[in-house]
Amino acid sequence: MDISNAARFLQSYNRIEAQLKRLHGAKASANFTDLVKKCSDTDITVRRYSAELIDYGKLRNAIVHRASGASDETVIAIPCDDVVQTIEFIEACLCRPPRLIDAIKVKKIASVFADKPIITAVEAFREYKQKTLIVYDHGTMTGVINSYWLYAQIEMQVKEGADLLNFFTKTSCSAIVRDSEMEKYRILSQDATVFEVFVAFEEKKDLLAVIVTENGVFGEKVLSIVTPSDFPRINRFLETYNAKPF
Repeated sequence: MDISNAARFLQSYNRIEAQLKRLHGAKASANFTDLVKKCSDTDITVRRYSAELIDYGKLRNAIVHRASGASDETVIAIPCDDVVQTIEFIEACLCRPPRLIDAIKVKKIASVFADKPIITAVEAFREYKQKTLIVYDHGTMTGVINSYWLYAQIEMQVKEGADLLNFFTKTSCSAIVRDSEMEKYRILSQDATVFEVFVAFEEKKDLLAVIVTENGVFGEKVLSIVTPSDFPRINRFLETYNAKPF
């Protein structure tokens, strides 16, 4: 009897079980199904695959048998190819989750210099058709200008009867940068997983975007900006892992 499928299944199952124990800080004797249910509360990958994992916990017990008083387990059933492939993909997502930067790559970011007039921000919005501009001052990120905030500033100028030409050509971009605007963004490092991005949007419903930098530190050069419009591309990338789309 060829037990290679059973061996592959058990190898992935054991790695998943070990990862669940690490996630929950559980004892070695912890029940697999209980681990899945508890980890589902804190880990988005476990939550997405909880039904499959619980089924595979039962399947694992059907695959192996330990005779009374024996220390070794004997394979008594062989899982099909589809089951083996699926549990291996779940293992990959849970134990070796794909990095966000691998899914979206480094892309050109719309940005402006802090000392340039606001008209350059307007031009950048038109050219890049993005809703967020990164503001740099001598190579350091100092904040963002999003289109909604710029609209609000224009509205305020109009209501105050200000000279709009002067506002656009004489006011610097840094003059309208506000720390409070960064509350609508989350900064992650280039090593963040794709699942961390979905968690970020799940946790903060009014999040506009995730900003990716080398170390996830404010001030660093921005490598990418992720918005919900990028989800289809990330999902296509996840198809290589046989992962469920979000």
